[in-house]
Amino acid sequence: MKKTGDWARARHFLAKNPSGVKAAIGIALRQEAQLLRKNIVHGLTSQAPGGEPFAPLSPLTLAKRELYNFSGTKALLVRGDLRNAITVIVQGDTAFVGVPRKARGKDGKELVDVARVHEFGSDPIIVPVTPKMRKFLFVLLRQAGQEPSGSGKGFVVLSIPARPFLRPVFHQFVKGVKQRFLQRVATLLGGLQ
Repeated sequence: MKKTGDWARARHFLAKNPSGVKAAIGIALRQEAQLLRKNIVHGLTSQAPGGEPFAPLSPLTLAKRELYNFSGTKALLVRGDLRNAITVIVQGDTAFVGVPRKARGKDGKELVDVARVHEFGSDPIIVPVTPKMRKFLFVLLRQAGQEPSGSGKGFVVLSIPARPFLRPVFHQFVKGVKQRFLQRVATLLGGLQ
């Protein structure tokens, strides 16, 4: 291993200002965490987290939104609860960026569960069809331009596709984190003057 740089100067600076180094590292950590949060939010808004575009919504999802007087076509952004729940929590030298367990949507749902389902998708969900649901499904199919077929009795199998909005951003983010972090600390320390 070969040392490079002015180690005597660095040792002198660190010995003279240890609390300044700790403070600079803390600030740089918070800045990086906020940048990651910003990138996740941007990925949801642009519908391409980490540069990986979401698949378009299904015709049935769009028809349901239209029936409920919501004309938006963006995935995961009906009310913005999930996007708005993305939080930065810093404790000591650790930062959490994501959806905290305590986050709730306007409807009271735990958003960490919503995030998990959308990040990884769901297993097939079998839902028994009630008479009221059958009427709604027929209206929904017609709204989507599909003609209902069969009697509509029995059950419906639903599956929520994976729409990763955290992992692609994390993978993109870590590529430059070391260099950015060290640059931030050096800048905050005044370039080790």
